[in-house]
Amino acid sequence: MTLLPTTMVGSYPRPGWFTQQLAGRDVLEAFKIASHAEAFHDATAAVIRDQEDAGLDILSDGQMWFDDYHMGIGSFLWYWLERTRGFSAEKLPHPARAKAKGRDVWALDEAGGVAVEGPIERGPVRMANLYRWAQGHTEKPIKACIGAGPVQLSTLAHFRSGPVKNRYELSRTLADVFRAEIAEVVEAGCTHVQLEDLGAWMPHLSGEKDYSWVTETIDRTMADIPTGVEKSWHFCMGNAWGNKLEGMTAGGYRAILPHYHDVKVDAYVLDFACREMEDADLLRAMPSDKRIHAGVIDVRTLEIEHPEQVAERIRKVLAHIEPERVTLTTDCGLKQLPRTVAREKLRALAEGAAIVRRSLR
Repeated sequence: MTLLPTTMVGSYPRPGWFTQQLAGRDVLEAFKIASHAEAFHDATAAVIRDQEDAGLDILSDGQMWFDDYHMGIGSFLWYWLERTRGFSAEKLPHPARAKAKGRDVWALDEAGGVAVEGPIERGPVRMANLYRWAQGHTEKPIKACIGAGPVQLSTLAHFRSGPVKNRYELSRTLADVFRAEIAEVVEAGCTHVQLEDLGAWMPHLSGEKDYSWVTETIDRTMADIPTGVEKSWHFCMGNAWGNKLEGMTAGGYRAILPHYHDVKVDAYVLDFACREMEDADLLRAMPSDKRIHAGVIDVRTLEIEHPEQVAERIRKVLAHIEPERVTLTTDCGLKQLPRTVAREKLRALAEGAAIVRRSLR
């Protein structure tokens, strides 16, 4: 196994010529239009090639199935809401908007909300199809980046009608939907599953009682993943056009991470570069059976890091945890960046990792 393997968090900029949008449709419906299917598959191949050329070890499909919605990555939320039965189609105000302050008001307006108006049931999300299509473009492993997760989606809901009455019931039901999708991805051969659920931050706002709710929901979502498949959990600092959610993520990982040491995942995927490696010392207390995917590329800035700058960030991680337990990644997805910047940031990631590997020999 490669020491300090490199990867990226899910999303990647669309090639400029890929302008088609799913707009809520099942991919198998949209791809009846030959030009849409051709553009999608060509775009997926192109972004996988960018990662291979940069030198990454574990790849993503770039999530070309994300539409160009609000937030820059708004389809991170809406891809699932539009394809899970029981949700309304319209974008409503975020349920927490009235309580938001400062820049968070704008961020919640970008995210929006949704109504629950019937039983929550699995729909045409097609995670296994998306994985198979991507894996067919490369010999390197494709990581299935699956989100937004059940906790985060449950916080967007207005409960209009139907049997589900609150976010706790909704998150449990959604966990079952996610678990079924993940099971099919694993059956298709995927060995790296990354759940992306910013709901980890919710107890920081709603109270300590909710840490157990988040833990139980994540465990329920990941319950059927067999040994031999790495299961990781990404909860970033939030990212709407390069801006974090100030209220939700105030205090950084120090405020929440110790509450999740017992969650049944193999690895945590955490942003460090955007805060110049603050809280990296928390890794010293990480349970010995857990790995870390350490974000050492800042996706909120257009600056392309120098490989030695990346290497120094990696060294700050390794001051607190053994290199055998570390994967190196971007802080969050790269979708909001120009593709040329994203490509060079990935190259800096791979080259920075190589510098540190040589020093460890």
